[in-house]
Amino acid sequence: MDDQDKTLQYLISVEKLAQEILSDRLEIVLLDKRRNENREALRNLTKSSESKCWLTVGSVIIKHDIATAKSLLEADQKQLDIDMNQIRSELKVKVNNLRDLEMQPPVPGLMLVPLSNTENEGLTNAGLFN
Repeated sequence: MDDQDKTLQYLISVEKLAQEILSDRLEIVLLDKRRNENREALRNLTKSSESKCWLTVGSVIIKHDIATAKSLLEADQKQLDIDMNQIRSELKVKVNNLRDLEMQPPVPGLMLVPLSNTENEGLTNAGLFN
């Protein structure tokens, strides 16, 4: 009976973590779609010769000047980038935790981070990296 309880708890924890991973991936897809829509809107605003435009905030439609609309969209883009990066970093940890639960080795290269500008400049100045 004790083994059945342990097995059940193990399966519950694996399924719960797998469901969190899938929901995080869906969240990233939705945020990316919103980011692309914002990017398209910013591009249309820069091409527009109008002085005012309509914005939707929730279910309300508001008329704003172009500069305010651009600043709102750019701020939203920055926040979306921050949210997506945070979810992606949490997703890496969750994937490794799931692989630990499944007694599999971590995904090789999953936790790699790109070189910073100063590291890249140091390697370039040392002649090691061109």
